[in-house]
Amino acid sequence: MIRYKEIAFVAYPVTDIGRARKFYEDVLGLKPNAPLKAEDQKWIEYNLGPGTLGIGCSPQWQPSPNGPSVALEVEDFGAAIATLREHKVPIIIGPLELPNCSMATVQDPDGNRLTLHRRKAP
Repeated sequence: MIRYKEIAFVAYPVTDIGRARKFYEDVLGLKPNAPLKAEDQKWIEYNLGPGTLGIGCSPQWQPSPNGPSVALEVEDFGAAIATLREHKVPIIIGPLELPNCSMATVQDPDGNRLTLHRRKAP
C-alpha cells in the first residue's frame, strides 16, 4: 500500500514564462525558491509551506482551462481579494464565504484555474 505524506508539488503549464512570472510574482507575491539561471528559464518553483507550485513552458505541455487546479491557503483572505481586484484579475468563482472557509477562484494568464483559500477556525 502506498502512503502519502503531502502534496510534493502542483505544476501548471504556461505559454509565456515572462507573462506568467509577472502574474505569479507581481500579482500573487510568490518568490522563486532558487535563483534563476536565466530570465527565460522554462521551469520555476515557488515554495508554499510544505508544498511547491511549479510553472513550466514546453510545447509538449499545454495549458487547459479544464486541467488541474490548486488551492493556495492565504493568511488574510480580504487582502488577497483586494490584491486581485487591484490588478484587475477577474474572479471566476466567488469570493465565497462558506461555513468552513473563504475562497475565490481566478485564472492565470494561460487559463489555468487557481483558488485562493482561507480556512476558518473550528
